[in-house]
Amino acid sequence: MTTTQDLQAEYAEAWANLQEAKQRMVEVSRRIGPERVEDYELQGREGSVRLSEMFGDKQDLILIHNMGSECPYCTMWADEFQGVLRHLQDRAGFVVVSPNSVDVQQALRKKRGWTFEMYSAEGTSFIRDMGFESDGVSYNSNAMPGVSTFRKNADGAIDRIARDFFGPGDLYCGAWHLFDLLADGADGWEAKLEY
Repeated sequence: MTTTQDLQAEYAEAWANLQEAKQRMVEVSRRIGPERVEDYELQGREGSVRLSEMFGDKQDLILIHNMGSECPYCTMWADEFQGVLRHLQDRAGFVVVSPNSVDVQQALRKKRGWTFEMYSAEGTSFIRDMGFESDGVSYNSNAMPGVSTFRKNADGAIDRIARDFFGPGDLYCGAWHLFDLLADGADGWEAKLEY
């Protein structure tokens, strides 16, 4: 018969395996190596902005690929990033890019109380070139959610260091992991734009 102590030991082993797998993913990602990217021009609330300008005074940039204003999951991720924004910005530049127009982005930003900068990739090849364009359409968008990290080199050239995709239960949204600890897990819960 399996005891509570046995299950706690099994849980601890599973946790250790998860941490080891996560570290292995980071190491493999770093071995892939940087990918040189162009200095894309996107649109922000102040007009045209180059990717190189999004770094601010930092050498590194975290760029969130957001599907747009109609995706409740992307909105949930953005809400969470707002909560840790000061911590993220202490280490790197942080921006959100979506296919929405600047006007739509700014209306959503104001409504949600987001203080991070948002940039529109509308009319550019940025989303496709970064590998975040889908053949299908969901939430009125053919963009996929995720993150790219960039480094600006001393000569001004920009390299993408890593990328990853977002999805329910991923490593980037803590809500899913807290739901996992409930008696019935997420129990069919779905993110919504309004509650």
